[in-house]
Amino acid sequence: MKQEISISKIKGVQIGQAENAAAGTGCTVFLARNGMKAGLDVRGGGPASRESELLKPMAAAQEIHGIVLAGGSAFGLGAADGVMKYLEEKGIGFDVGVTRVPLVCQSDLFDLTVGDPFTRPDGAMGYEACKNAEKGNYRDGNFGAGCGATVGKFAGMDFCMKSGIGSYAVEIGALQVGAVVAVNALGDIYDWKTGGKIAGLLSEDKKSFRQTEELLYASTQVVENKFTGNTTIGVILTNAEFGKASLCKIAGMAQDGYARSIRPVHTTADGDSIYAVSLGTVQADQDLVGTLAAEVMSEAIVRAVTSADSAYGYPAYQDLAGKQE
Repeated sequence: MKQEISISKIKGVQIGQAENAAAGTGCTVFLARNGMKAGLDVRGGGPASRESELLKPMAAAQEIHGIVLAGGSAFGLGAADGVMKYLEEKGIGFDVGVTRVPLVCQSDLFDLTVGDPFTRPDGAMGYEACKNAEKGNYRDGNFGAGCGATVGKFAGMDFCMKSGIGSYAVEIGALQVGAVVAVNALGDIYDWKTGGKIAGLLSEDKKSFRQTEELLYASTQVVENKFTGNTTIGVILTNAEFGKASLCKIAGMAQDGYARSIRPVHTTADGDSIYAVSLGTVQADQDLVGTLAAEVMSEAIVRAVTSADSAYGYPAYQDLAGKQE
């Protein structure tokens, strides 16, 4: 029987967060002291990433030691420097004789239009998030990579809503599958169970919703630059044993969770990316885990929206609760 569990119940990884609330940006780190096998699937047309080539099945590295989700767009990729410093100090990484090189992958979302565009996640923030991982300070809401997350930005930032980071996990017998996702989409967010809209593009009086897809369909005119602040980035965690190729497939199946919860999704203005990591030795069917990955990702997206608080002048779910379509 499938049961909900806390994301913290999945062992083999430490999750920590740090943010600069005044500047509207932050980062979330996933650390594996003993290494973790990982795959990556990228569907958005504008990703900001670091070391993503490591996760291709043809690459030599079979395990990585950290994943970073962060704000700051490409400027925020420096957060991984702090994560590498922390892991090297702990003696964690690939042994090259003179030291150990931590293998750290990172994906960033665009939050530069929310707070201070010149304050971004950096090495110091990444290091702080690692120290917080020791205490397990992960929380859903306006924290870590979700600090400056917003959704529904097709008509510009004046009509968007505050989002955040969310998590959800389940277990079936010994198998555990969970998701953590920072939701910063161009499109609208829907409850995958009911089909009702829970966040997104606001009406002109900001008291109800408009349909982003309908606004998109209203004109065939080419829009040259939709980069008003997008990209949804997430991680699937499982204690099932898989290699990189299988994890890339599981990450791809988890993108179905994006597709049924975010519309439109995977646009040229989004850098939508999902990592999938193996943290255990439980034997499980790949298609089962991939199907569960899509489900927990959809629910984590809901949690990211419903746990967010209004901030930076942007209303959150609680401000419009009951106005779902």
